[in-house]
Parts: sequence; C-alpha cells; structure tokens
Amino acid sequence: MNGLPPKAVGQILLAPMEGLVDFVLRDILTRVGGVDRCVSEFIRVSGTLLPNRAFIRVMPELLNGGNTFSGVPVRGQLLGSDATCLAENAARLASLGPTGVDLNFGCPAKIVNRHGGGAMLLQDPDAVARIVSAVRRAVPAHLPVSAKMRLGFNDDTRAEECAQAIADAGASEIVVHARTKAHGYRPPAYWERVADVRAAVNIPVIANGEIWTVADALRCREVSGCKDIMLGRGMVTDPGLAWAVRGAAEGQHGTPVTWHTLRPLLNDFWALVATRVERKHRAGRLKQWLNFLRRRYPEAETAYAALRTLNDPALIDAWLQNDRLEAVAAINAPEAAIA
Repeated sequence: MNGLPPKAVGQILLAPMEGLVDFVLRDILTRVGGVDRCVSEFIRVSGTLLPNRAFIRVMPELLNGGNTFSGVPVRGQLLGSDATCLAENAARLASLGPTGVDLNFGCPAKIVNRHGGGAMLLQDPDAVARIVSAVRRAVPAHLPVSAKMRLGFNDDTRAEECAQAIADAGASEIVVHARTKAHGYRPPAYWERVADVRAAVNIPVIANGEIWTVADALRCREVSGCKDIMLGRGMVTDPGLAWAVRGAAEGQHGTPVTWHTLRPLLNDFWALVATRVERKHRAGRLKQWLNFLRRRYPEAETAYAALRTLNDPALIDAWLQNDRLEAVAAINAPEAAIA
C-alpha cells in the first residue's frame, strides 16, 4: 500500500493529447520549462507489426535519444487491444530508443472504443493484465513500462481492480485521469477516487485531470495524495503553469510566463508546423493553440481575432512577422524616447 504522504515537490508530466499535443507542441512547451517528462500521443496498433517510420512519425524524438530538443524525456504510448501484437510493437518501439513505453487504457474516442481499445478495456481487467504482462515481457528490463487509465468506462466501480491488474502485471507506474469515459472531459475531476486507486496499489500513481491553475494543482495533490501530477489542457492554455506549480510547491510565487516571453515561441511553433503539417491544415493548428492561449493571455485573443479568417500560410507568415516587428518597436520605444 502507498501510505507515505506526498512530498511538496513531485514530478510534473505533460499529458499525451491526440490531435493537440504532438511533437511540435511538446517541443515548444518543454522549451518554456518546468516539465519533467512527456508521453507521446498514441501510436495505434491494430493487427500488424508497424514499420520504424510509423513510430518516428508520431514520436520524432526517437531521432533525438528519446528526448525533446530541450532535453525532456519522452515515453512512446501504444494503443490497441491485442496483447501479442502490442508486445511485438512494444519490442520494436523499445529498439528505437524511447525513455519508456506507455500503454493507453483511457482514450474515450468512439472509434477507438468501438475496436476494443482505450477506455473500453477498463471493462475487462483480465485483458488489461494480459496486455501489460505481454508488453512488460517484450520490453528490456531497464526500460519502464507505464500505463494511463481513466476511472472506468460507464462508471468507476472497477477502478481499483483495473489499477491492481496493471500493477500486478508489472507496470512501474499508473497515471489516472480522474474521470470515466462517460464523463468525457466535463468537470469536475474526481481526485478523491485517485486517492482510492493509490491506496490499492504498491506502485506510484500520478494524478491527471482538470488542473488549470496552481490552486488546482495544489488541491489535486492534497485530495489525491499524489506527489506527481500530469498537466494537459491547462499547460496548453498557460505554458508557464508547470513552472508556477513548481514554484508554489517550493513556497515561491515565481514570475509568470508573460506574453512577451511566449510570443517568440509562437513563431517557432509556426515554423515547426510548416515542417510537419500539410499546407492546408497549418492555419488550423496555429488557431487551435491560440484558442487555448486566449483564455490566459489578452494578446492571444487579439491574435486569434486577427488570424481567425486567414487560411493562407503566406498571409499568416506576414501577419506574424509584422506583429513581431510592432512588438519589438513598442518595447524599444521608451528607450528611444529617453535617448
């Protein structure tokens, strides 16, 4: 049992979010800092042994020693329902040099659940155990195998049973998204149930779900009893959240990440998107992130409004360049006036 109280400062992980936090945003958010580890968005496994390029496409960090460019470790996440096939693909993933292998038992997407993957597996703890056990056997002993789960599918009555199946089958840790599949992403998150899961297993449990602010993070740690937390949409909305949480846990207020600090990273994000995303989809990726950022930064609201109707990458290039020049001029203007 996990009876020890959480330390004040634990690890902060960046969540895997399909369609949102991919290689590009992982790179940018880990440049801001405060994140100890990331998990890739899921690599779908369905009846075949994937070629190396399939793993690298989702997780280009495999070409950088399994780390983001700023040096933050990344674990590759696999999603599927066939234990043997998952084990074979886990072995291939392990050969490419990730810092660990993670298993998805939490995806709520209908198409995934319809094929027996993601949160659907939480209705069958024995299947969960078979998958974890097979993957653990297939992956070299030095490489961690972890799992991410929700509290359940339609309800949370088997949460502890599923967590015990994961732990007993050899996983080194569990991230618990504190909602069921039926809850989707609707608040609240049931952090008290994460505490129940934590009490039922003898491996580390990491709390995830509905952490938007420092106050949320501190409350989540208190209620769940978990020293380690995973940030998702809150980190996308406020890229400085991990630093702020870390500072608060250490008794410091810290300096928020200002728009002035973040603004150059918007250009870096756009440049990386150009190397990874088809031209017709690039504008959507930038607007998607700005749509989150505008909840935290008034300047992002202005940028979102200016770019909302633009879809031509050339026009967005021009706007970003002009906006940056205007920002630099505004910063330098007081110095020029004094001179």
